[in-house]
Amino acid sequence: MDFDSQIKHMEEAGLLYQVISDFCTDKGDFSPEKISAVDMGYVFENLVRRFSESYNEEAGAHFTSRDIIYLMSDLLVAGDESAFTGDGISKTVYDMTMGTSQMLTCMEERLKQMDADADVTVFGQEFNPFTFGIAKADMLIRGGDPNNMQFGDTLSDDKFSGYKFDYIISNPPFGIPWKREEKEVTAEYKKGTAGRFAPGLPAKGDGQLLFMLNGLAKLKDDGQMAIIQNGSSLFNGDAGSGPSEIRRYLIENDWLDAIVQLPNNAFYNTGIATYIWIVMKNKPAIHQGKVQLIDASGCASSRRKNIGSKNVDISKACRDLIIEAYGAYVDGTYNGVDENDNTIIVKSKVMDAIDLGYNKIVVETPQFDDDGNIIMKKKKPVADTSKRDTENVPLAEDIDAYFEREVIPYNPHAWIDKAKTKVGYEIPFTRTFYEYKQIEPSDVIAARIEKHEKSLMAKLHDLFGGE
Repeated sequence: MDFDSQIKHMEEAGLLYQVISDFCTDKGDFSPEKISAVDMGYVFENLVRRFSESYNEEAGAHFTSRDIIYLMSDLLVAGDESAFTGDGISKTVYDMTMGTSQMLTCMEERLKQMDADADVTVFGQEFNPFTFGIAKADMLIRGGDPNNMQFGDTLSDDKFSGYKFDYIISNPPFGIPWKREEKEVTAEYKKGTAGRFAPGLPAKGDGQLLFMLNGLAKLKDDGQMAIIQNGSSLFNGDAGSGPSEIRRYLIENDWLDAIVQLPNNAFYNTGIATYIWIVMKNKPAIHQGKVQLIDASGCASSRRKNIGSKNVDISKACRDLIIEAYGAYVDGTYNGVDENDNTIIVKSKVMDAIDLGYNKIVVETPQFDDDGNIIMKKKKPVADTSKRDTENVPLAEDIDAYFEREVIPYNPHAWIDKAKTKVGYEIPFTRTFYEYKQIEPSDVIAARIEKHEKSLMAKLHDLFGGE
């Protein structure tokens, strides 16, 4: 944390004497006789939170407030059928972009609330030296092993190669290019299944799905991960692209259990839509072959005072309603009230995993000569590339039956170039929860406009005195 330099800066600014003087007063007495270890922990956490809120983070790197972390922790525990079913429970927790390690702290706290004797060991990696310093200090204060906190870039300098964890909880940066890690990431991708990135590489402008793959590589066979992503991970990339292949890897292995949309403005420095992906290596039998989408965008309590962009909290009542929807794992709408008696709502839709996939087919149309005859070459029609088209056929549907029904009636000479067929996956979150709102009849709109016009003319008439 470059403590010597901080001392020098305070001295140069004329602040060092004042700071030391303040700590020498009774108000600055933080000795164990005055401040308990628990209270000192709260003081430290408050300082961490203040630092994280004011820290000028790289765009796309977001400090995660405790209300979101508690929701992620509850989702992980709720989905773990064997979390607390035996004696001598021991769990490992990993955060690949730990920042100041608050996710690890909250997850450990949640697990020990459920079983005070649980043995919880946390591990984390961070590449910002100052936040890493805070994380390591936090570990020392809590009596853990500071060697479990590692410094370095997770994508290019993995400090936990070969490790497997029970839980992974993380909020990786999104919208940040991985150009600086390109050499190492590409080399790991070329290792195939021996590396972390075998399924595919996302576009170089956004590395968040690389963190998803890193987490998958580090989950135990019965492990679970809660990871935050923005909306682009749901649908970016066409069939056969890196992002689509990563989604395909997740879904065809039946590891994607649920995705929860968070309320907007839940983070301190971004207001965009964000999602918690719940990944399980060993899904319960009744979840297998399914993916649950949970719209919790309307499940938040308004803050009395904004902190940056954050103007809502996911309160306990909100968390409980979301966990209720996740636990039921069925289609439904869940209504409730928050601690201020305001209405909150959660919507759930359980989809067959196969319905998230599609075959992208290439449809060719033949060239015709001046007499209207199809141009042939080697007894095959010559394709008119200017009329080449594509169709996305649901995976659950027969391609030929779809083609006969949807294409041939409008283009009877067309054919499918089956060598170019690709499988794609996307998650239509917005479309799934879209509700059509009836548009007002035109005569009602016209009547309202006429009423406004009359009101405006009357006011103008009064203003100009009837002239």
